[in-house]
Amino acid sequence: MLEAMKKEIFLRKDELPQAPLHSIYFGGGTPSLLSPSEVDSIINVIRANFQLSNQVEITLEMNPDDVTENYLEDIKAVGINRLSLGVQSFFDAELRIMNRVHTAQESFLLLEKVAELFSNYSMDLIYGMPNSTLESWKKNIDIALSFSPPHISSYALTVEPKTILEKQVERGEVNLLVEEDVEKQFNYLVKTLEKNRYDHYEISNFGKKSFHAVNNSAYWEGKPYLGIGPSAHSYYKDTRSWNIRNNQIYLKSISENRLPIERESLSLIDQYNEYIMTGLRTSSGVSLTRVSNNFGKHFSNLLEKEAEKHLINQHLFWDGDQLKASSKGKFLVDGIASDLFLINL
Repeated sequence: MLEAMKKEIFLRKDELPQAPLHSIYFGGGTPSLLSPSEVDSIINVIRANFQLSNQVEITLEMNPDDVTENYLEDIKAVGINRLSLGVQSFFDAELRIMNRVHTAQESFLLLEKVAELFSNYSMDLIYGMPNSTLESWKKNIDIALSFSPPHISSYALTVEPKTILEKQVERGEVNLLVEEDVEKQFNYLVKTLEKNRYDHYEISNFGKKSFHAVNNSAYWEGKPYLGIGPSAHSYYKDTRSWNIRNNQIYLKSISENRLPIERESLSLIDQYNEYIMTGLRTSSGVSLTRVSNNFGKHFSNLLEKEAEKHLINQHLFWDGDQLKASSKGKFLVDGIASDLFLINL
């Protein structure tokens, strides 16, 4: 698989604009199962086929049960300069509900080691857990802040199809929180992290000054990216593509110098809707001028008209040219964005 992914990098080296890469991201599974030498070999292939920025951000996703201090030192030595840590919760009962194999104690130990070796890392936290309360969520945040991480990503619990959690919910063994309680946890998260000088630069992401994730920001700003490996997605201009999920078909295709890729061209309406979705999730909001310049005056007129009801209920507001989600609108932003989508002109 590693050799196939390296070959795919070579086969697709001309698919991105001729500009330095600002981010390399090892994610989408458990990349920390790779040895440092394997990580190094992939980085070397990327260096051989792409120009890298002098400040390129190279991130590795990692679970607390995966690593040792020697591993951290070794991956830093081969070029990893940012970690994304799947902590999720500091309570073992909640980790069991999420079917996580690590313990809270393992998270404590990992964070202590990481803080000594890395100046840039992110911590994932999940809110809206079954049986959680606002008080227990406050404790989770207090513990997280005691490590003073440069970046925190926090998401509401989602019940994915065909998972153990879905079966437990169906059988009544696990009761999900009502939306009102989930919203209270979200609002407390935002208020507390902003108070502790984290920029709430995207709905689920909080970073200290100069620690906004380069990789994540590229998605929301509509910048091109190249995804390598089974299931990986890519985006450039008006085209989105994705690799086939099946490992064996992927390996066979690459061995025959064929790219196992499916593509779709995004219509002007698709591109507009995507900009509304990503823009409203960020602190920058949606630029009316950008809408007019990129899509046409008709689109900007429609946006102003459709946004009016959300301005009246104070879920959105105008900040000069930028349409942004208000404090009370942030928790509802995905639904607000979908309400602004255009189906046809």
